[in-house]
Amino acid sequence: MQSEYLRVPKAELADLVAGILAGSGLPPEDAGVAADVLVRADMRGIESHGVSRLRAYYLDALRAGHINPRPVIRPTRRSGAVAVVDGDNGLGPVVAWRSMRLCLELAGESGLGLVLTRRSNHFGIAAYYALMATAENMAGFTLTNSQPLTIPTHGRRRLVGTNPICVAVPARRCRPFVLDMATSVVPIGRIQLHSRLGRDVPPGWGADGEGRPTTDPGCILQEGGLFPLGGPAATAGYKGYGLAAAVDVLAGVLSGAAFLDGVLPPGHADPSDVGHAFAAVRLDLLGDPDDLKDRMDRFILRLKACPPGAGGEAVLVPGEKEYWEEEIARAEGVRVRREVLAGLRAEG
Repeated sequence: MQSEYLRVPKAELADLVAGILAGSGLPPEDAGVAADVLVRADMRGIESHGVSRLRAYYLDALRAGHINPRPVIRPTRRSGAVAVVDGDNGLGPVVAWRSMRLCLELAGESGLGLVLTRRSNHFGIAAYYALMATAENMAGFTLTNSQPLTIPTHGRRRLVGTNPICVAVPARRCRPFVLDMATSVVPIGRIQLHSRLGRDVPPGWGADGEGRPTTDPGCILQEGGLFPLGGPAATAGYKGYGLAAAVDVLAGVLSGAAFLDGVLPPGHADPSDVGHAFAAVRLDLLGDPDDLKDRMDRFILRLKACPPGAGGEAVLVPGEKEYWEEEIARAEGVRVRREVLAGLRAEG
């Protein structure tokens, strides 16, 4: 039986995606950045945020003139270690990459950097930007709001985004600790993937238009919405709802971006006005970097030493599974669905 996936060398896939983006008006450097963000998602096993989103989230909007291919991305406020960046309705991965570069610059100067960004678009996986900090011996933090896809606890209307949070901290011998999570039960891409494959979703992922739990992905996408992390109120979904709202305050309200249902979906004729928040802290501001990374090693290894439960599977550290996937992708090629790759090659 023919596999539904193919393995493609990372450089080949990134060049293909970058070429398509450059052909849609992006400068080559920006096209390379955006391609790297999308391919890195697939390498880390996050197919829902990878190259399969190229057309729906990026290309169509660029070609329709809904996203600015050559934005003037600049800080409108900068004081000490803090800056506010205007993304000029640019492609989300490009705006986010430049914002994080500024954040790292501020942290390099002051030990701590905080950048809030407005007038951006969907930026891909949050971990990409937080890992930019660990590569420079810093801890990194990334937040973003998104189009309303999640139903607030006790509600029946989509009002908050999936609003992910990422925290990345380097270790010495172990790989960095990387928590990258949506504040909904799952990101919307997981629902879309099940819908494309004609599969029901597990119970507790989303609700219908009346706020009732459903396993029909089409019903969640068309009429209802996602549950916040934790599910309905009975299983503490109000905690996930609270986290999503807090992210929207930081990334949306305080940045000057849109928030709640003011954030427009990809492909809308008007700017999405997505807001992001980036932070980085130099380890030497907190203590001896080697000692801190040794402490992270002990923290990670202590988690790994926890005896497995009845299911028999070992305890995983946040980011561990993604590192496994990335190692396989580097050695064997990036895993891409046949139909997605065929579509990319037709575009290229």
